[in-house]
Amino acid sequence: MLFSIEEINNRTDILPGISLGYKIYDTCGSVEMTTRASLSLVNGEEKKTSVSCSKIETVQAIIGESSSTPTIAISATVGPLHIPVVSHFASCACLSDRKKYPSFFRTVPSDYFQSRALAKLVKHFGWTWVGALCSNNDYGNNGINEFISAAKKEGICVEYSKAFFKTDPREKILKIVEIIKASTSKVIVAFVANTDFGILLKEMALQNMTGFQWIGSESWISDINPANAEWQHVLKGSLGFAIPKAEITGLGEFLTKLNPASDIAIYKELWETVFQCKLSTQENVEMKQLCKSNESLTQVKNLYTDVSDLRLANNVYKAVYAVAYALHSSYGCSQRDSGQGADVCTNLADNQRPWKIVNELKRIHFTTKAGEDVFFDENGDPAARYDVLNWQQGKDGKTMIVKVGFYDASLQTHRQLSFNNINISWSLNNLQVPVSVCSPSCPPGTRKAVQKGRAICCFDCIPCAEGEISNITDSITCIKCPPELWSNDKKDTCVLKLVEFLSFQERMGIILVSFSLLGVSFTIIIAVIFFKHKDTPIVRANNSELSFLLLFSLSLCFLCSITFIGWPSDWSCMLRHTAFGIIFVLCISCVLGKTVVVLMAFRATLPGTNVMKWFGPLQQRLSVLAFTLVQVIICVIWLNVSPPFPYKNMNYYKEKIILECSLGSAIGFWAVLGYIGFLAFLCFILAFLARKLPDNFNEAKFITFSMLIFCAVWITFIPAYVSSPGKFTVAVEIFAILASSFGLLFCIFLPKCYIIILKPEKNTKKQMIGK
Repeated sequence: MLFSIEEINNRTDILPGISLGYKIYDTCGSVEMTTRASLSLVNGEEKKTSVSCSKIETVQAIIGESSSTPTIAISATVGPLHIPVVSHFASCACLSDRKKYPSFFRTVPSDYFQSRALAKLVKHFGWTWVGALCSNNDYGNNGINEFISAAKKEGICVEYSKAFFKTDPREKILKIVEIIKASTSKVIVAFVANTDFGILLKEMALQNMTGFQWIGSESWISDINPANAEWQHVLKGSLGFAIPKAEITGLGEFLTKLNPASDIAIYKELWETVFQCKLSTQENVEMKQLCKSNESLTQVKNLYTDVSDLRLANNVYKAVYAVAYALHSSYGCSQRDSGQGADVCTNLADNQRPWKIVNELKRIHFTTKAGEDVFFDENGDPAARYDVLNWQQGKDGKTMIVKVGFYDASLQTHRQLSFNNINISWSLNNLQVPVSVCSPSCPPGTRKAVQKGRAICCFDCIPCAEGEISNITDSITCIKCPPELWSNDKKDTCVLKLVEFLSFQERMGIILVSFSLLGVSFTIIIAVIFFKHKDTPIVRANNSELSFLLLFSLSLCFLCSITFIGWPSDWSCMLRHTAFGIIFVLCISCVLGKTVVVLMAFRATLPGTNVMKWFGPLQQRLSVLAFTLVQVIICVIWLNVSPPFPYKNMNYYKEKIILECSLGSAIGFWAVLGYIGFLAFLCFILAFLARKLPDNFNEAKFITFSMLIFCAVWITFIPAYVSSPGKFTVAVEIFAILASSFGLLFCIFLPKCYIIILKPEKNTKKQMIGK
């Protein structure tokens, strides 16, 4: 501060013709003494000095204090008087309240920003489970509360939060030590003043408590004393924020050229402390040796002469200059050209209006010699910038404080915290980032379930349900897959559902196709046998024309079952049902024609009847055509109104899609089946009536039996069709087609083939008309 004032007084561009004076009070960290000192500064009472002042002694601004609690006392005391208070190290966020502290300014960033920076730092390294310690004062309590609030927003949980003070009894400190030992978090955020920290570190060092990753506030992280003390191994790898390092030109020379012969008492005290001697002007010189006249500060190397790590000193430097620039503007000082005379200040009469200085401080914006911009926001706070420091062990075993990153709150959120390429030293392992979580992260495929009665960071990992996924780590919920997708085995991605349909490649499809082709083969063999023996009595007696038409329709029945196999498409869905309906009606119509012919043939033998003229070959063809045409009309109407179409059934199975043919109009489908059933039932009744006709080879008996099988198969088909799932529905329908086709083929034609091939002696006209 003295250097800054002397530098300003030697300049002609700031406060020309005016010399800044100062009064210094040592408050000893006491709030009471701070309040008394602030009142002494503003009431104008002061011992006279040898320096002649043209104005009264009331101060225009107060620089200080270093701690937040005494600064609050000063600001509350002089605030109503509108005297500006500019602090270099009081960082409590509470001081940003302009209603309570309207004249307060500071050159150190508010803990509001530091707390959020600490939360971002903790989040950056994936620590979600931390402990918190703070000084039991305004600085510590406000700072840690701001950190906890910011940590919650970042998803960080605080396992414990304890406050202590340097004057606390040892029992209280030991309780805090036990809490730290019993905790599961390995990261501790310490918002502690450096004067308080030592009492806790001493107890931890006695119990050899190491391995904790300390995250520090600016109060202690840049203080070299803890690094060199007996507890440096406890703080190994500490990480935290500090005020950026700066360079003050000329300060080093100023410090080494101080003269104890001046009237400034603090210089004399400094001289005696550094050289461990007494100046000859002091009393009781016999207690210590007298200072020699050849002492020189240029030969001293200590914290006082070290200007390589200026942090707080730069804040003091900026605070003094801020007040000087505010006074410069308030006094109406202007810099004239060299040809117009000396610089002057025109409003010296307003020096008793401190509120003008407060207003000027709100507007100032200047640049230091080092190129640093200085200004205050609406709350009296500067731009929030911090160095990220790391305590590393050097080759000589001593602890070094190394800058490893930077934080700038004025940048975009994702760019505020940045790290350089310097490796960070950690508490346990120099290369591996420590882990501090209450529960390990939930991998993709699971979701977090908070443990009852515990913090939100303590959770169980619950696997996602079937059909749900989570594709990020620590997912809170599982996402339901779209209808056509399903979760994979790991439940971390949705994949296409398995599509199920009766294909030609699977075993069931191969078996059904084999039976279908086998049926066609049997039909062709029987047709060949009948064709080779078409002139024999048994073939002629059984209406060879209808027999060949029936064999043709049965071969089509076997073949139409193949249309039910394979990937359903628009044409295949329409073809399979309509072809099946028309071909089966053609088949039943032929059987019905044969039954009517057999029945009428015997009725025609009665005297005076001429019935057979209505059941000749032409009439048989027309009846078959008419019966079939009705089914064709039903199918055409069905296809026009609501035809069958491919349908992805996702209701029966959740994990797969059943690709099937929707019936379209259910009425059309059941009308087709109903018409087939009606003809089959009619054929069965007529064949049943003709079963006891007196001939050696009564075809009606075989037709009756074949219709009995046909009806039994299709009656059984209905409940089986409705209850079968997926591709088995199609398989049941194919089975019904093949079973009924085989029933008709074997029951009607197998006995005839038996006679033709194995009993040719019965294949005579005499045998056929024996009765």
